[in-house]
Amino acid sequence: MQSLLTLVIEHGTWLVFAATLAARVGLPVPAAPFLVVAGALAAGGQLAWPVTLAAAIVANIVGDGLWFWAGRRWGYRVLTLLCRISISPDSCVRQSEAFILRWGGSSLLAAKFVPGVSVVAPPMAGALGMSLGAFLGFETAAAAVWSGLLMGIGWAFAGQIQQVLDVLATLGVAAVEGLLVLAAAYLALRWWRRRLFLRDVAMPRIAVDELLALMAADPAPLVVDVRSEAARSVDARRIPGAIGVELRDIERIAAQWPRDREVVLYCNCPNEASAASAARMLAAAGFVRVRPLLGGLEAWVASGQRIELHVPGEPHTSLQAGAAPTA
Repeated sequence: MQSLLTLVIEHGTWLVFAATLAARVGLPVPAAPFLVVAGALAAGGQLAWPVTLAAAIVANIVGDGLWFWAGRRWGYRVLTLLCRISISPDSCVRQSEAFILRWGGSSLLAAKFVPGVSVVAPPMAGALGMSLGAFLGFETAAAAVWSGLLMGIGWAFAGQIQQVLDVLATLGVAAVEGLLVLAAAYLALRWWRRRLFLRDVAMPRIAVDELLALMAADPAPLVVDVRSEAARSVDARRIPGAIGVELRDIERIAAQWPRDREVVLYCNCPNEASAASAARMLAAAGFVRVRPLLGGLEAWVASGQRIELHVPGEPHTSLQAGAAPTA
């Protein structure tokens, strides 16, 4: 174990860089403890503070920069891919939208302290059209604050952290085994929370072919796009005749719809999470025929069906109760 600690001291800066970069690209690596320990070692003169801090900042910029570029290049499609590995795939997108739209570039700082959002905020900024210069400026400042704060905590509690390191050195193999157990427990917790999320959104779906058949009937179903206004502005495609109602407004808007109306909801989020959440709200409000569209908007497009383009600011939520969307 002592040799392991020696290795950490000798290569601490590179370990901080590697752990931070891994965390920024979305791997389940807790970078914060590395930075805290690095701060403590820097306080004892065992690591160079400026070099280690610079390594953490560069790792943040590189990792987040890759996702920012991907968001600029592929928009919400890369967010869908990224959020598939998140504990809460849908909420990470919605929270990131709220951060970026409300706070702009400064949201990149706040996002670093919000689990589940920190990795999604950079591609969201790219998807929403933030300039490269603005991103680099805000990202550098955010990386410096986040890294400096964590290393500062390590510096402030250097004595206590050094005592922990000394104990670990005396425990030898048992300490390594304990750390492995903690890592396994962390990954198991993430897996279990994701399983709970998937259970919460489990409900019958409607396939594209079945929706097409219903849209040809009379009365046609009410097709509802539950993506946010920001999401619709980035990806303007929509199912013909669909109305846009954000998840936060679904209960209020649905109050004017007949409870026996066939309602189909869709989004472009992993596991149809927003659509499933909206469907649960409507079912609790007394709607008897409400289902999410299996595969969401991407499944509709992939099947070769006709689409319309959303016009930003267009009022889609004013559909009167009982009116049928046009196909």
